Amino acid sequence: MINDYLVEAIKKLKPNAEFSFTNNDYSTIKWDILEGKAPTQAQIDSAIEQVKADEINEAETKALAKSVLLGKLGITADEAKLLLS
Repeated sequence: MINDYLVEAIKKLKPNAEFSFTNNDYSTIKWDILEGKAPTQAQIDSAIEQVKADEINEAETKALAKSVLLGKLGITADEAKLLLS
């Protein structure tokens, strides 16, 4: 999972970059294509935290939308699972 966060953070900061790394280690990042300066470790760490926060917000938004829809339909989550299985 850390690997995914590192990739997502780099893509957030440098969307057109192409890179590789080993062991989730910032110091091993090899930039194949990079426009401008490489992001610092601090910038990447900050972007990772933002990616995690975005993930949490997305999950909360989906859960709220699901709850609202179930309420409109007048059914519980368990009843919805039964209908969809």
